[in-house]
Amino acid sequence: MTDKGTTDKIKGKAKEVAGDVTNDKETKAEGLLDQAIGKVKEVASDVKEKTEEVVEDVKDKLDKK
Repeated sequence: MTDKGTTDKIKGKAKEVAGDVTNDKETKAEGLLDQAIGKVKEVASDVKEKTEEVVEDVKDKLDKK
């Protein structure tokens, strides 16, 4: 299974909230960074899936010729 960044986003949100509650700016910043990393992984996964679909479509069209 491809990592879609869900774990990073959840971990990041928890750190962000913990940083807010404890007034720890470093922990909050780490949480925001983790969430951003999770979003990047999500987008990369979506691009990979779409690319694979396009490659399969092209292969199918070439096989029919």
